[in-house]
Amino acid sequence: MTSTRNHRFSEGRGFGNPYAGFDFDPVELRLNGRLVDPADDHVLSEFVDESQVVPEDVDVAALVGIGLTYVAIEEYEQAIDSFARAIAYTDEDTLEAQEAWVNKGVAHAQLAEYDEAIGAYREALRIDDDSEFAATAESNLAYALWESGDASSPLDHAERATELDPRLPHAWYNRGFLLAERGLYEDAIRCFDKAIALGMRDESVYGERERAVEKIDDIEATTADDEQATERGRDDDTLQEPGE
Repeated sequence: MTSTRNHRFSEGRGFGNPYAGFDFDPVELRLNGRLVDPADDHVLSEFVDESQVVPEDVDVAALVGIGLTYVAIEEYEQAIDSFARAIAYTDEDTLEAQEAWVNKGVAHAQLAEYDEAIGAYREALRIDDDSEFAATAESNLAYALWESGDASSPLDHAERATELDPRLPHAWYNRGFLLAERGLYEDAIRCFDKAIALGMRDESVYGERERAVEKIDDIEATTADDEQATERGRDDDTLQEPGE
């Protein structure tokens, strides 16, 4: 089954508040068109001379913001580059680095690069497994592990995500999805209901909830049929005349 779930990017640090929106030509990416071709996919990396950059002068939050802009318009390779730059220009164990790692994992996951995504989420959790970004990292890690074919540990990470942030709807959704995959449909429905109550009301959560309800109905119907068959067998034994 192909999942329709989306990885969640970080919320609250990349953009200012209130968020004024973005366009397809953010000021940070405006280059001199007389010197370079703005249609060139490699223009940013080629235009910026890394040797001339003073790390202390780099606005890491702006780089993360640019990366989130690229994620929003589904330009994931450019997003990965922006988040990698943010990581390179900040101290490795800071919240800024952790946020960049989480978002870098998101971009990799959207390209189905799950090994890279898993590594990014694990690095984020290495930095701090109890920060404001830890729940998102845990939830996304659960998703990436599942998509990579690991069915053993994703549920543990999804449960950890809901413990870290009980108000993260996608964490409840991922937990419900993984519970349903284990046949724990009633528990899964409770998780889906929690996700819906927290504001997640897209097609995926309703679809997975309906699937869990149908599974319960099928189980109940099968159980009822088995009980009726057993009861009929008992009646036949009772009515049978003893042999001579």
